[in-house]
Amino acid sequence: MFTRVLIAEDFESSNLSVQRALEDLKIPNPKYVSYCDDAISRIKMGIQENNPFELLITDLSFEEDHREQLIKNGQQLINAARTLQPDLKVIVFSVNKKQGITDELFEKQQINGYVRKAREDVKDLKKAIKSVYNNEKYISYDLKGQEKNAFEFSEYDTLLISLLANGILLKDIPEYLKENNIKPSSMSAVEKRLKEIKDVLLINSNEQLIAFCKDFGVI
Repeated sequence: MFTRVLIAEDFESSNLSVQRALEDLKIPNPKYVSYCDDAISRIKMGIQENNPFELLITDLSFEEDHREQLIKNGQQLINAARTLQPDLKVIVFSVNKKQGITDELFEKQQINGYVRKAREDVKDLKKAIKSVYNNEKYISYDLKGQEKNAFEFSEYDTLLISLLANGILLKDIPEYLKENNIKPSSMSAVEKRLKEIKDVLLINSNEQLIAFCKDFGVI
């Protein structure tokens, strides 16, 4: 389990959920900061002392006060932290449930987990930390349902993606479909359908599509 964890959170009530989760997982001496700039200072110090943090848990929104900050929100913090330490694992802990933001965090910023602040967030956080420790991505169940329901995968869709995931080359899929009497089976139809799926999900490649479908249990 993680032994070096940094938490960036400016509200005490949310900090209590994180503290409880870390205590239950017996993670020793986590460090807490209320400002993004302080989080970066901690990360720099850990690197300099050859004792880097393994996991950053951060909110997205930080309330402005009398103290001027160079880094003003969680997304900026993730970028700055990953610049310093590219292998740092990141879990976002936020009330935000907008699909566009979660998509961007996973696809562009390559976060490892997203937990929504809600009624059972301690349980959710513990699941997220365990998953991320095991090199798995994690997203809160209600958000996962939202992601999956945003696009209805047909049996044909899941078959195409499963074939790709199993190592069958795109050029060989039409032959497989014809042999199994599955229509449409032409290369143009297969390519068109895969492109439609990727366009809806804002995914650029077949590799990303496979990863997305594995992460969210589609295949």
